[in-house]
Amino acid sequence: AQTVSVIMRELEVDKLLVRQAPLRGKIGQPSIPMALNPDGAYFIGLKIGRRSAELVLIDFLGNVRSMLQHSYRYPAPRETVEFVTSGMKTMRGELTPAQDKRIAGLGIAMPFELWNWADTAGAPRDVMDEWRHRDIRADIQAQCEFPVYLQNDATSACGAELVFGKAGAARDFVYFYIGAFAGGGIVLNGHLFGGPTGNAGALGSMPVPGPDGKPTQLIDVASIAMLEKALNARGVEASHLWTSPEDWGEIGVELDDWIACASQALAYAIVAASSVIDFEAAVIDGWMPKAVRRRLVDAVVEAIGNIDGEGLNLPAVREGTVGIHARALGGASLPLSERFLIGSTTISRSA
Repeated sequence: AQTVSVIMRELEVDKLLVRQAPLRGKIGQPSIPMALNPDGAYFIGLKIGRRSAELVLIDFLGNVRSMLQHSYRYPAPRETVEFVTSGMKTMRGELTPAQDKRIAGLGIAMPFELWNWADTAGAPRDVMDEWRHRDIRADIQAQCEFPVYLQNDATSACGAELVFGKAGAARDFVYFYIGAFAGGGIVLNGHLFGGPTGNAGALGSMPVPGPDGKPTQLIDVASIAMLEKALNARGVEASHLWTSPEDWGEIGVELDDWIACASQALAYAIVAASSVIDFEAAVIDGWMPKAVRRRLVDAVVEAIGNIDGEGLNLPAVREGTVGIHARALGGASLPLSERFLIGSTTISRSA
């Protein structure tokens, strides 16, 4: 008890804990509850996606203090660094000098080997090849006096669900994030599992049956880019898929067809993953309105019911609880996990 008291006092001196109102009414001295100090530390998260970038500032409790978004047709390194430079200037300008000194780090959530997706993303190959030769983490680290971390974007979204979401109540779950491209992550024994290279849970590359029954990858069926492609084929401008993720409005038959194909592919991916690890839950989230996410999850549950799962303990399929900003919040969770949580995530960091 004495050791705990010493630790608590040290955390209070460091302004990581704050005293609450005394609890009276019991025999002896009133007890004084302690709580995390929201201003004890701040964390910045950067999501670099195929269609947009986000910058978010959160406090020690995970509350969003500031968020900025930038949409584009495809990501370019110079444009991304400029967005981060101006965005951090704006965000840090809203903090007091004392608060600014408590920024504990910045986490980048971005797809690995982004240059390999030029054709699928409809981006110029020469621009995407710039990512092959750029160390975006080092570029951003040069602007920061605090450490900068890097992790796969879908894995980061999984980490956000674990740290900030409600699905984290499950000790073992497989996680799918449906953005411009589909991806995912794995949580084992209550910890984000990145594997030796940090690329474990690369669910977008999982083989699944395509709409024609032939093998393809999950990313080629369940990605929102496929919905965009279908809308463009009908001559419909689809930029609102990226700029208005809270409300897509009326889309029509293309959305129905996409949900049908994506849910079938996700169902096979969940069953396949369950043959390796008996997950408690399969969590699905994404860059989409909540109503669309609900429809997608319901369709996945129905599709799993039509797949032969004999010999398997299939997981409960649940909606994610963090939502559209999961990747950016997952980026912000990287320095939080590294600095303050036991059993931190698998990450890489600049020197």
